Amino acid sequence: MKYIQSDKNPQVKQWKKLLTRKERDKSGTYLVEGFHLVEEALVMKEDVEEIILSEKTEMPPGWDYGSIPVTVVTDEISRQLADTETTQGIFAVCSQPKQSITSGKTYLLIDSVQDPGNLGTMIRTADAAGLDAVIVGKGSVDIYNPKVLRSAQGSHFHLPVLSGDLTEWIDKLVAENIPVYGTALENGAVFTEAAAAESFALLVGNEGSGVNKELLAKTTQNLYIPIYGNSESLNVAVAAGILLYYLKTAK
Repeated sequence: MKYIQSDKNPQVKQWKKLLTRKERDKSGTYLVEGFHLVEEALVMKEDVEEIILSEKTEMPPGWDYGSIPVTVVTDEISRQLADTETTQGIFAVCSQPKQSITSGKTYLLIDSVQDPGNLGTMIRTADAAGLDAVIVGKGSVDIYNPKVLRSAQGSHFHLPVLSGDLTEWIDKLVAENIPVYGTALENGAVFTEAAAAESFALLVGNEGSGVNKELLAKTTQNLYIPIYGNSESLNVAVAAGILLYYLKTAK
């Protein structure tokens, strides 16, 4: 077990760079923080490159981390690595999985969602609803953003979460006879009119402008959720949850 005291250490500098999307993309790695996320990451040991532990934090008894290297750092370094105000003092450096999807029946497609809390919540909801994959399109927040990871609560380790070209994905799914349901207030049907299907993809979009019109033009059917009160719209993550569970259970 190694001990690092200086925040000028090259390894510490590299860890701190992982708080930026640029470095995560360049290195193909990302940082998870907190006992719950590190424990979830350890389920997929092959993705965990190292564990970082504050000198004031103890490794939980019973954790099976095998031969994964553990580095102890000062409390000050721990705070510098943290994306939370009160850190638990434990982190893991994980490699971004080289995931590919050869088969699947249910998908969530996400277009230009920029709030990390919304994206993480939708990934978590897709996981809870038993979907096969989440595809995140251009213009969205990074899937490995620290706030996205916290909001998803470990779901990144439970199902494939990919960055991809939504135009290509919609074409691919439609060609495989998987209905793609868009979300739109105009020229859409009330969601309860959607036909029951064992396979489906749900496409949701940006918090302010919704789904790109070019993508909506390619869908099988566009749906909307009626607003009965005075609110202008539903939060995108809430809407995604309603629609995913309806589509999963529609008979």
